[in-house]
Amino acid sequence: MNPSSAFFIEESIRQGIAEFSDTGALVVKTGKHTGRAAQDKFIVRDANTESKVNWGKVNQPMEAASFAAMKQKMEAHLAKTKHYTIDASVGASKEYAIPVKVKTTLAWQGLFSLNMFRDAKDAANSGQAPITILHAPEFEAIPDTDHTRTNTFIMVDFTNRVVLIGGTYYAGEVKKSAFTMANYCYPEKKVMPMHCSANVGKSGDVSLFFGLSGTGKTTLSADPQRLLIGDDEHGWDNDGVFNLEGGCYAKLIRLSATQEPEIFAASNTFGAIQENVVINPDTHVVDFDSDAITENTRSSYPLSHLPRTQPGSKGGHPNHIIFLTADAFGVLPPVARLTPAQASYHFISGYTAKVAGTEMGVKEPTAAFSTCFGAPFMPLHPTVYAELLAEKIRKHHCSVWLVNTGWMGGAYGVGKRISLKATRAILDALQSGALEKAEYRKDPNFGFDVPTSCPNVDSELLHPSKLWKNEADYNTQAKALVAKFNENFKKYADKVSPEIAAAGPIS
Repeated sequence: MNPSSAFFIEESIRQGIAEFSDTGALVVKTGKHTGRAAQDKFIVRDANTESKVNWGKVNQPMEAASFAAMKQKMEAHLAKTKHYTIDASVGASKEYAIPVKVKTTLAWQGLFSLNMFRDAKDAANSGQAPITILHAPEFEAIPDTDHTRTNTFIMVDFTNRVVLIGGTYYAGEVKKSAFTMANYCYPEKKVMPMHCSANVGKSGDVSLFFGLSGTGKTTLSADPQRLLIGDDEHGWDNDGVFNLEGGCYAKLIRLSATQEPEIFAASNTFGAIQENVVINPDTHVVDFDSDAITENTRSSYPLSHLPRTQPGSKGGHPNHIIFLTADAFGVLPPVARLTPAQASYHFISGYTAKVAGTEMGVKEPTAAFSTCFGAPFMPLHPTVYAELLAEKIRKHHCSVWLVNTGWMGGAYGVGKRISLKATRAILDALQSGALEKAEYRKDPNFGFDVPTSCPNVDSELLHPSKLWKNEADYNTQAKALVAKFNENFKKYADKVSPEIAAAGPIS
């Protein structure tokens, strides 16, 4: 049986590695790594992975012998170091749940694992091979002998389902490594793994929200009118959508009880972990507006902290698929309807902006393309996921939308980010079916359909060029973004159908 949350909290306080906020949440610091160390992740290249993994800058190969040597070192370190073992699982599916065993030297990371993964009993009869995660943040690599880039390492062995993590205290590495494993093995079973949040309406309609960190998945899926299925990772099998997680890992920067009451309450409850927030040493009040440590402040809490969650963390087949993007150029409209071919194109492209702090070295939003809206966690070639998603969209007649939560009236630094109120109104309209009844115009740059009106949304907002002081500047910026899309897609053009290749921006 796993230690309780209270045990891990007491251990963390006793070890002096955490403190309480005034609301009872556990406050911790993760040192120099306040986001994922993407360049320090390696995948074992062997006979099984050689032809499957999409090798490159994201999926960097390492020799099996180097992994084995590091594993032996970590096991020796854990044998002489106090550590904690957590038995859990990922996947709210009797057939596809995967057992997970985490061994960590940090008490608060034990609590994190309890919060973020599901109960071990969920995978008791699934027959899926288990994942083992050896986690020792204080244990550092020696680059010259361990064949790493730095002292930090995230090493993944898909064949033996083992993950080694050292040199980083950032908790996100633990959860993402387990989900990367699922993303590798699920497609072979015709299960679509998805970096998305999901919720369900009163009528049973299911919505999926794809998008990278900072685009609004957590915030927008926590809808007061709907039940949350899950926050960040899901599978889609023959029965519908199921959550992979047992909790949420929400961004805290500028969090307010007024704008996001449910996330605020969940993050300020005993058992929640707040990472890298600024706390008053006397009152223990947290300043959620401060980015003095990082923009990527985070909260981990179990789904039970939320008032409205879907029983069983499962739903039917999706009715609405929403691709979230934070356009840093101020070009894209706040909402656009996509054809099946356009859906595949934009899923493979995965355009968004890297938000400050989510990765080491990113100081401000930067335009980026991340295949499948989650390239760092998708080890197979993006067309594998795109073809599986397209197959399911066709079979279940899902509507697909591109929703921009980024900047309007100018690029980052000049324009303003679209309000949460406006985005929620757009989502209400597309989920209710109201947007299907609207009139549409063809976007002159991207060719997708954009509604000319939307209930409770200023119609001018739906025409981005009109929000710029100078429309000629908008057109220049739009051409620059179109060129970026076209350049990025060149590497996929010969691997997709002519229909998908032609579904991009208008050159």
